[in-house]
Amino acid sequence: MKSKYGFYKAATGCFYTHIADIEKNKEETISLIQKAVKEEVQILLFPELSLTGYTAQDLLLSSSLAEESFKAAKEIASYVPDSMLVFIGLPLRLNSRVYNVAAALNNGKIVGIVPKTYLPNSGEFYERRYFSSSLESEEKEVLIEEEVIPFGTDLIFSFGECKVACEICEDLWAINPPSNDYCLLGANCIVNLSASNDLIGKKEYRRELVKMQSAKNYCAYLYSSSGEGESSQDLLFSSHQLFYVEGTPIFDLEETGLHIGVFDAERIENDRIKAKSIFSLASKKSPRIISLASSKVLDLLPEQVDAHPFYLKKEEEREKRSLEIFDYQVRALKTRFQNTGFQNAVIGVSGGLDSTLALLVLSEAFQRLSLPKENIFAYSLPSFATSKRTFSSSKKLCSLLSTSFIEISIKKQLEEHLKDIHHPFDVYDVTYENAQARIRTMILLDEANSKHALMIGTSDLSEAVLGFSTYNGDHMSNYGVNISVPKTLVRTIIKDIAKTRDDLKEVLKEITATPISPELIPGKKDEVSQKTEEILGSYELHDFFLYHFLRNGFSKEKIFALAKIAFPDKKEEEIRNTLDLFFTRFFQNQFKRSCLPDGVKIGSVAISPRGDLRLSSDIASFNTLNPAAKKK
Repeated sequence: MKSKYGFYKAATGCFYTHIADIEKNKEETISLIQKAVKEEVQILLFPELSLTGYTAQDLLLSSSLAEESFKAAKEIASYVPDSMLVFIGLPLRLNSRVYNVAAALNNGKIVGIVPKTYLPNSGEFYERRYFSSSLESEEKEVLIEEEVIPFGTDLIFSFGECKVACEICEDLWAINPPSNDYCLLGANCIVNLSASNDLIGKKEYRRELVKMQSAKNYCAYLYSSSGEGESSQDLLFSSHQLFYVEGTPIFDLEETGLHIGVFDAERIENDRIKAKSIFSLASKKSPRIISLASSKVLDLLPEQVDAHPFYLKKEEEREKRSLEIFDYQVRALKTRFQNTGFQNAVIGVSGGLDSTLALLVLSEAFQRLSLPKENIFAYSLPSFATSKRTFSSSKKLCSLLSTSFIEISIKKQLEEHLKDIHHPFDVYDVTYENAQARIRTMILLDEANSKHALMIGTSDLSEAVLGFSTYNGDHMSNYGVNISVPKTLVRTIIKDIAKTRDDLKEVLKEITATPISPELIPGKKDEVSQKTEEILGSYELHDFFLYHFLRNGFSKEKIFALAKIAFPDKKEEEIRNTLDLFFTRFFQNQFKRSCLPDGVKIGSVAISPRGDLRLSSDIASFNTLNPAAKKK
């Protein structure tokens, strides 16, 4: 089954267990399957020994129980369409042994049987009384009621991009779970049929196992444990239903019923390609691929998409993360000063978001280095477009941080320079804008030389990705502290820092409320007339695009589809136009990123030409990768 966008819908089904009552358990299973069909679920998982109950005890040795279980499994399979893969649990008698197995159902048939490998046999568990391990079997197929069915722990069920493998309960708790090999063999979705009883602390440990197994194996991990009705004799079960994807929870519940989540198999595959150190390893096993054919092509998309993937939504968690990122920036800059021996710093301050965060980082680094704050030389370099608001904000911030504040107007230099190159002074084109940025950078670098200082750059990740900077102007510095921080996150970090600094709260609030602007084109007096987002489009959109393009490797079409869900209040035309501009600017401006100064990586998206992003500057003409080039 193909998925247009790579998304698949997976679910767990858990019902009130009727011990050894196969008929009732069958009816419960069919009822949940029918609900799942209506919801267009592709993968559905039931608990361990779901047809008999895990605590049927010595009845699990009964031939009639096994026979009735298999008949029930065949009947249940008749309710499963070709677009769905269902796993149910039952005991299976084979060659004088009984196995605890998962039966995989698809298109009206049992398409595979996976036996349990690790059998717990201490404390409250005594599975070896009833079952044999998969390690005791050499069978590859079983013949039951004239049906030949693949059997073993080497089965991977292929659903287009989705490759599903199965392990059972204790298998996960083993030192080397079967899912490790499955994932090395290509499985990207692991299902676990379980009957894990509850003890103090066990729920948290179980959750961490599932979370870490999904994270380290770069996979989706679906886990269904039995619950109500399973036992009250000596054990308690809680219906723990877990679904984690690469360490991120999709759901984590203790409820019976049908629980549905969506995962992105394409993203998993893209992440695995990047993680070559892990997935270049070979497994000693050879898988048997069970291909599940379906004429249906999915165009499934998640119902909700995070519009701001760079920062957390819960306020307390977000604030903690903001301060953590800030600390990374400070520690990196502190290390650069320690290793170079410089004790002075030069920085340009504009009253905007980027220079504000850079100055806050620089101030804290000097604090930790026990260097005097007056050794931070903050330069305001106003020109004809500089507003009173931004100038006042930068001056006030420097005063509160006890740094030096130096004003050097570049108006005369700009006039002389434009005169020298015979450029009309009233033509506000790219030459007029870039001349200001280069004059400012020249002053800052020269001042850094004269003061034996490091010149700290302020440009952020979003600007670098879009190339919204002047080559050898504001794009250059001795060290770029913000280069891995996108614009929307810069604003968020400053807001969260303001909550911890009463002395800075007022000025930081003023700065975050100021429209983003390069202030290079004169407008109305004392107003911010040139607004970046009127030129480029919303930074919310651009940061969303750069995350899903650089982090997840998604296509333009998929990013557009996700953006429409993430931003329901924005018109499709705005999203499409901004996305076109994003791709055009991204490819056209690689030459600027190829010579970026050093700057610390703080997240999974980074663009250092020495690390995460190595591209040719000529790629702008390559139509396959640059959709915008097709229009030329």
